[in-house]
Amino acid sequence: MAVDHTHAADAFFDQLMPLSQLVIGILVLVAVVVSVVRLAQRGPSRMGGAMLLAAGAVVCVAVVSYLVQTY
Repeated sequence: MAVDHTHAADAFFDQLMPLSQLVIGILVLVAVVVSVVRLAQRGPSRMGGAMLLAAGAVVCVAVVSYLVQTY
């Protein structure tokens, strides 16, 4: 009886995929928190535009990751 290594490899990578998404999500969250703290130290004059830029980046990353995950 032959052993099918494809199923074992698929199961292994299926377990690694959520772990990698979790790590990426944590790193993005840390980057956003650090950037918000640095922007808060700069003052309110630059806060509005920078927050819009950061929020747009987070939304774009979420949309791209959703599209990649579904296709």
